[in-house]
This record gives sequence, C-alpha cells and structure tokens, in this order.
Amino acid sequence: MIPSIILTSKEQELQDLVVVITKFSKLPAGLFNAAEKKFMKEQVETLKHDVVSYNRMGYWVYLFFIREEQDSSKRLEACRKAGDKVAGFLNAQKSSRVAIFDAEGKSLEILAFAEGMALGSYQFLKYKKDKENINTLKEIEIYSKSLEESENNPFVPRPVSRVQLSAAHVPPPASHVPRPASLVPDLNILIQSVAHCRDLINEPNSYLTATVFSKEVEKMAHDSGAHVEVLNKQKIEALKMGGLLGVNQGSHEPPTFTVIEWKPADALNIKPVVLVGKGVVYDTGGMNIKPGDSMLNMKDDMSGAAAVASVVYAIARAKLPVYVVGLMPATDNRPGVQALVPGDIITMHNGMTVEVLNTDAEGRLILADALSYAKRYDPALVIDLATLTGAAVRAIGMFGAVAMHSKAPEELERLKKSGYDVYERLVEFPMWDEYGEQIKSDLADLKNLGPPEAGMITAGKFLEKFTDYPYIHLDIAGPAFIDKRSSYRGQGGTGFGVRLLFEFVRRMAEEELVSW
Repeated sequence: MIPSIILTSKEQELQDLVVVITKFSKLPAGLFNAAEKKFMKEQVETLKHDVVSYNRMGYWVYLFFIREEQDSSKRLEACRKAGDKVAGFLNAQKSSRVAIFDAEGKSLEILAFAEGMALGSYQFLKYKKDKENINTLKEIEIYSKSLEESENNPFVPRPVSRVQLSAAHVPPPASHVPRPASLVPDLNILIQSVAHCRDLINEPNSYLTATVFSKEVEKMAHDSGAHVEVLNKQKIEALKMGGLLGVNQGSHEPPTFTVIEWKPADALNIKPVVLVGKGVVYDTGGMNIKPGDSMLNMKDDMSGAAAVASVVYAIARAKLPVYVVGLMPATDNRPGVQALVPGDIITMHNGMTVEVLNTDAEGRLILADALSYAKRYDPALVIDLATLTGAAVRAIGMFGAVAMHSKAPEELERLKKSGYDVYERLVEFPMWDEYGEQIKSDLADLKNLGPPEAGMITAGKFLEKFTDYPYIHLDIAGPAFIDKRSSYRGQGGTGFGVRLLFEFVRRMAEEELVSW
C-alpha cells in the first residue's frame, strides 16, 4: 500500500498536521502559543533542525522550515527528504491520515514534500508473515489555496499541428510551466508507477520468471489503456534474435520479448519515442559465474525493463499526448548444459556476429537485439535503461546514472535537466570512436567485452553499433537497487528512471517540444 495525495479545501482540525513555511513570520496566526513558538524557533535557528514535531496530546503538529536555497532542484529534493522523515514519524505513531498546510503558496515545495512522504512509505511485504511494522499512512491531504486555484483554473494548451519528429530541428528550451490542473492526479499516478516498478524489482526469481514478468506487464497495460504484445520463444526464433536466445540457452525457462505501446489519438508526434529496458530476471553470470556475494541481489538485473514498463504505464494513465513504445527483452542467465561459453560466436537480429568473451556481459546482447528491433518504428529517439556494468557503479556510485548518446545531444541535455529536477541525475560520458576500436573482434564483427578500463563506455559503444537513430544509453547499475535505506528511495528496488522519463515526456508534451 502507498498513500494517496488528496487536495482538500477544508482546514483540518484534531488531525496530524504539517505546516510548511520559509520564515517564522509566516506562521499562521493562532496555531501556536508563545511558548511553542519559542521552542520551535530554538529547534530551527539554534539546533538547525528542518523538521520540528510537537505533541498536542491527541495529534501531532510538525513544522517544516524550507531553507533558503537558490537551486530550486536542491530545494525540492530537501522537501522530499523532509517528507520522508515526517512519514517515518507518522507511521511509527500508526497514523493513517495527515494534513499538509501550505502557509505561503509554495505549491511545488508542498507537492515535493507530499511525494517524499508517499514514496518513503512504500514497503514490499508480500512474503512477510509478521506484518506488525506495516506502514499505516493512507491519505495525505493538502490544504493549499494556490493549488486549489490552479485546479479551478486549468491550463488550456495552445492548439498545435501534427508534426514529424526530427532530431535535426531543435528549438531553444522553453521555460517549464507545469499544467496545474494535472499536478496532483499526475503525481499520484507517478507514485503508484514507481511502486509498481519497485514491486517488480523486489520480486524474487522464484516468482518472477521472464514469462511472469511479461504477464505482469500485460496487467499494467490493460489497467492503463496501453496496447501490449508478448513475443514467445518461437517468435523470437523467427526474428533471429541471437543475443536473447544465446543468453537464454542455459535456462530451463523460455525468454520473452514484450512490447508495450501508448499511441493516443491526440499524439503530438508521428515518430515514437522508444524506450528499451534490460530484463535479465536473474543473472548468475552464466558460465562466467559470479563469485561470492556478487550474485546476492541479481534479481535486480531487470530494473531497466521494470522502469520501462512502469513509465509507459504512467504515461498512458496520465493520458499524455505522446506516442511511446516500450521494448523489454527478458530471460535469466544461467550456466545450464547448453549455456553459451566464452569463445562462442552468435548472430544477432540485425545479422551482425558477436564473439562472446564473457557470458556475464549478457545484458548488452539482449539489448542489442531490442535496439535493432526498434528500427522498424523509425523512431525519433530511443532511450535504453540497463543495470549494465559494475564500472558505472565504481565511477559514480549510487547517486546517479551514467549517460551516453549518439546523434542526440540536445535530447540528452533535456533529459539531464529533467533528471536534475527530479533528482534522478545523469552524468554524461563520451562515445569516442577509440572505444569502438576496443570491441572489434578478430573472428567476428564485434566482441562483447572490451578492456578493464572504462567498461561502461565500451558497453555503450557496443550497443551503439546496433542503432542508426538518435540514441541515449543509461547505465543505471548504481541507483537501481540499494542495500541500505536512502530516504524516500527506500531499500531494495528504487524505481530509478520512472520519475526521470515521465518528467522528460511530460515536459515535451507541455512545452509542445515533441517536434524538437
């Protein structure tokens, strides 16, 4: 269960309450007496606490003090983290409802605070018999005159003509003005979609096989109004997807290739944005079996596919007028009797041959087939997400994703801006030609492994070989799954990529930039 956010026009009484302010002079009159104000001021100004709690003997009042921060993205992130902190207090007190009072018309900060509360309350309890510590928060009510006025005066988009997507035409960035009437509903949809993504990632392989993953995506598609098609092993063989079939050789479970599509009648684009997600539902490393604890969390190796399914679900539920397609190749990677071995050469969907030097570099093999398959859509842009390399983790840790591009410099800049604003940040790495030289094979067209240095770049360069369109590669190995709780991102699957891509697509629609 994850809390719902509700916009209310009533001031709540005798209920857990959060008051959000920037200055003590902005405290609502009559809410606190002189002694309470003195206590709170000391907590904030002397002890530097951002959140102050006060027990009113029957309900709690929390004061969140927004610190001055010139960088709006950092300010909103601080609000999300504070929301998570307050949600922790509320769940510990077994509260089911809370009201947030917007004292100063800080609508974006209020929404970020509520977002942190909701995402921070997520739990994966499917396999827990003892559920004493279950989070109880169900409703987050927002009392905000500024948001209420926005809801009563919905933004009406300017009429636009249907245009062909083209990476060659890139208008200058427009200032981002969200569509007010959709803020609260879209936020609820987005939070639910992140929870779906986390659920998929946290499921063990004992349940989530490639086949079951595809069935879960089918459910999400049907719930959202998106179209879905699942290609079984026979269809994958007919398409000659040698990368996906090769990785699957050692498994007793068949592979799947799931296509989810949102193509609304009012889509602003003809050429779609295609999202590709790596769906290795469990990775043992194959014949190059992973050592020690390296295999412990390898159920998370389908985080990219989970993010793609979840963001298309969110886009469809929010009815964004953008044509998007999600491609998710799925299999496990096991050292079975017919498994690939180092030195094998496989033929990919596009006819290229690959010398497999390491069976633990399997993700790029299944992604390469999907990237080749994406050409049939004549896409305007393709973005892939994958827990691809340990090198990405060593480079930037859990605080962001490695990003590279081919023929998509402006698109990546826009994606980076969206990522910074939702704090799913991207760090750009180069796609220099020299890295391509390092994956040439003496026996085949390519080899699936480069030298030890810059492994995240040679992996991206390998994938680029299967594209001929504007392309962005995201290696999310660092932030997709975390062992220790990190504020509202929780513990385990984080859902990284869902908020990033939803914001990217939403801004394209709202700024009418799907023509780029």
